[in-house]
Amino acid sequence: MDSRKIMPDAQLHPGDPLWRRVPTADRGGQNLVDFMLLIPGLKRWAPHRREQLYGELRELFSQHSDRVVFADLNMKLNLLWISHRQGKGISLTLFEAIRERVPEAVLVASQAEVQLGLRERARRRWGIRLLLGRDG
Repeated sequence: MDSRKIMPDAQLHPGDPLWRRVPTADRGGQNLVDFMLLIPGLKRWAPHRREQLYGELRELFSQHSDRVVFADLNMKLNLLWISHRQGKGISLTLFEAIRERVPEAVLVASQAEVQLGLRERARRRWGIRLLLGRDG
């Protein structure tokens, strides 16, 4: 089994690709926000440690059930995917709560974040060149 849906009624769901299972909008039609965490070495964790993680994540997502709509833990790829309702600071709150439980978890940037970061870096370089009197 390579994937486990981490919700209170969790069941194993191997086979279907994530892009087919992840909801993009809630029941009211509002777009959802999602992020992904890499958990290095997860598939090599001892079974009791993985079960402990499942329990902790279920508890965390139950506490935030008004926000978290979907969560998937892919054992083969060591990835945790979370989709939640929009709201200021929700991604950061969830990420920090997960990091308390799984310190080795690493946030994987979305394409928009990468593009924004590259644009900001280019802007800073251009500003430095102007300050130093160098042309493009």
